Amino acid sequence: MKNLIPVSLVYGGLLVTLLGAISVVWPLRLLAIRSRATGVLVLFCGVLIFVIGATLPADETRVATARTKLDEFAPVYQFSESHSIQIGASKERVYEAIRQVTAGEIKLLRTITWIRRLGRATPPGVLNAPQNQPVLEVALHSGFLLLADDPDHEIVIGALVRAPTGWRPNKKPTPDDFKSLNAPGFALASMNFLIEEAGPDRCVVTTDTRVFATDPSSRRKFGEYWRMIYPGSALIRRMWLQAIKKRAENGPK
Repeated sequence: MKNLIPVSLVYGGLLVTLLGAISVVWPLRLLAIRSRATGVLVLFCGVLIFVIGATLPADETRVATARTKLDEFAPVYQFSESHSIQIGASKERVYEAIRQVTAGEIKLLRTITWIRRLGRATPPGVLNAPQNQPVLEVALHSGFLLLADDPDHEIVIGALVRAPTGWRPNKKPTPDDFKSLNAPGFALASMNFLIEEAGPDRCVVTTDTRVFATDPSSRRKFGEYWRMIYPGSALIRRMWLQAIKKRAENGPK
């Protein structure tokens, strides 16, 4: 629900804006827009709805008791998503599948990331992952940091997704640096894959993504970005879990 309302307003506003823009040129009478002046009004309403959705305040969530490694690294956050899947395989096979699944195995990954980077050619990374390389490996070589690795149970990675203009780290960051960063102007994203046994050769895998913005300005600016990319991000996470399931149950393609 935290994501649904603002994201719905953002994309609803975009749709209304498009209809209004069309009606300024050619009134859409089928939608009861009978004049260009009404089209201008619809266009204005669409922009207003979009702005409201993009700038709605994001509530802060605090983890009362750490249950996972992710809870230790992201006990406070304002933006999040969670997805899970049941897999008919041992925790060892599932863990190996998480580590080894490639971009080519994740449906729509390359299409969605191509759209997000507006078709521009970029160096290999999470937005341009090579077809046959493990996605986690690509992420860890392109700005993500391995925060925790509990074999056969949980993997946590993190990245700095917003920083003050001109800021540069003065040393190679460590998991402790990630955990303690709270200076204004930053937004930190963390994501895990958590494996929980659900019976003999059966597991539930959950992936949670959390973003913590360290001050109100960063929270507002990241919120505008998050609400635009959330549908694609959620789809990628679900397809990622499907790829892990297929590899764990059937082996590499």
